[in-house]
Amino acid sequence: MIKNDLFLRALKGENVERPPVWMMRQAGRYLPEFMAIKEKYDFFTRCQTPELASEITVQPIRRYRMDAAILFSDILVVPQAMNIEVQMKPNFGPYLPNPVRTPQDVENIIVPDVTQALDYVYNAIKATKELLNDDIPLIGFAGSPWTILCYCVQGQGSKNFDKAKAFCFTNPVAAHKLLQKITDTTIAYLKQKVKAGVNAVQVFDSWGGMLSPTDYKEFSWQYINQIIEALKDEIPVIAFGKGCWFALNDMANSNASALGVDWTISPKVARQLTNNKITLQGNFDPSRLLSPPNVIKQMVTQMINEFGKDKYIVNLGHGILPNIPLKNVDAFISAVKEYKE
Repeated sequence: MIKNDLFLRALKGENVERPPVWMMRQAGRYLPEFMAIKEKYDFFTRCQTPELASEITVQPIRRYRMDAAILFSDILVVPQAMNIEVQMKPNFGPYLPNPVRTPQDVENIIVPDVTQALDYVYNAIKATKELLNDDIPLIGFAGSPWTILCYCVQGQGSKNFDKAKAFCFTNPVAAHKLLQKITDTTIAYLKQKVKAGVNAVQVFDSWGGMLSPTDYKEFSWQYINQIIEALKDEIPVIAFGKGCWFALNDMANSNASALGVDWTISPKVARQLTNNKITLQGNFDPSRLLSPPNVIKQMVTQMINEFGKDKYIVNLGHGILPNIPLKNVDAFISAVKEYKE
């Protein structure tokens, strides 16, 4: 039994004394203890070494006592498992030297045996569960098929993912074949994460907001929904689409347990678009963590008041930035823990 099950109760929509809190990218580059490990090991070594991944996962928990931990890993381990080379270049980000550009490239991509190809992730989950000692839940995650496609075709990060969109619009049959291969791999991957011991999963659609509402339904949401449907009976699924407020109504009518929202939508409108029938997670602007601690506390309290304490998980609207002062993170977490109606 998980000792602090506030996060899991919020996912079920139960009444809670206060909302739970965790932060996207909480295991990472704003922490000095993380930077000490980063100096010794490159990015994918950290991901692929269970002892390192589990240690990084619990670092923010030791310091701030969030209500959930999220496994330190990366969404791009999935294309790596599919025989697509992915490098993480310092001061640049993801780089794929052989991007997918033709229908034949799609044919060459495999749907792997995830039990072997991503074994190190499941070992990291088991190691992390030991360190957490059932104190709080552990979240596993994957990128949405559309977001993974964006990197696979673009070959790197982008402000508009023009090459990825062009591929989808000029080669829709090949694009859907690629999206389905990613979806099948992701479902198998997340099911193995459940077996390894995670308590919830989140699907990150970081680049969903690049698409129009019509294209989002075709190239992103239907594949995320396949993942939700495949996992709904096994584990709570959180769907987070950055910039995807326009899809919230469709998302709310799915079998997702919760929806992440970013800072470009107000709590009131997010509740209206979802008819107040699903747990929402978010949506503090990560840059707002640069405000003075007293301002952060006031804003967090106001955010909870606007969302309401039930069917709500306090989080950022995207990942924490590397330049956030530690005391400001403490203010964010403390404001939630001290919350009273």
